[in-house]
Amino acid sequence: MFTSQGPSLRELAVQALSSVEHGYDLLAPKFDRTPFRTPDRLLDAVEETLAAREGSFGSGLDVCCGTGAGLGMLRRLCRDRVTGVDLSAGMLAEAARAHPEGVDLVRADALALPDALGDAYDLAVSFGAFGHFLPSERPTLFAGVHRALRPGGVFAFPVGAPIPLKSPLWWAVAGFDAAMRVRNAVWRPPFVMYYRTFPFGPVRADLEAAGFRVETVPLEHFGYREDGTPRWRLLLARKPV
Repeated sequence: MFTSQGPSLRELAVQALSSVEHGYDLLAPKFDRTPFRTPDRLLDAVEETLAAREGSFGSGLDVCCGTGAGLGMLRRLCRDRVTGVDLSAGMLAEAARAHPEGVDLVRADALALPDALGDAYDLAVSFGAFGHFLPSERPTLFAGVHRALRPGGVFAFPVGAPIPLKSPLWWAVAGFDAAMRVRNAVWRPPFVMYYRTFPFGPVRADLEAAGFRVETVPLEHFGYREDGTPRWRLLLARKPV
């Protein structure tokens, strides 16, 4: 839920009528007091699962790091360099305040990760950002992360179970996506944010096409659905050695 210290409806409306970059610049000072920030419970579950399965890593990269919610996790998991990349200067400024030491922050489009990053990272993560990329952009996004990883490196991110059609949440996110499509058809610049454009099957296919080997691990912290499938999984896309 939104808090009294979070953005007002007017501020959210102004953001929604801006570009993605400018919208997040405006929202950045209050972003961590919105429901859009990745919950600590999910970050903790990913960290514990990675630590138990993979141990520690050398260097880490947070793709679309925002205000830096995932950077603390990377600093604990990684022995060496930790880098956060984001398009919004405002979000990076908040990340710098949250992590004044031990993190390199780079302003860049995730669809054009800087060549200077090189194949320097053992772990890449991303949280809550994939709705900002159209399905046609996923191959470019995944190819860039693949280039940034050393051989044997892992790209990890959580994936929720599909929302049942009978759930009110399904209709809520479907309505949001429909509203955004109408907004982007009649208003410029576009604000790309959709909740239902990242289905597991096509995402896995795009990761494999980019050269990754893909597996998933249940995030058991969140339990299982009635059919026995996990409510959340950790996707691990590994760059072959």
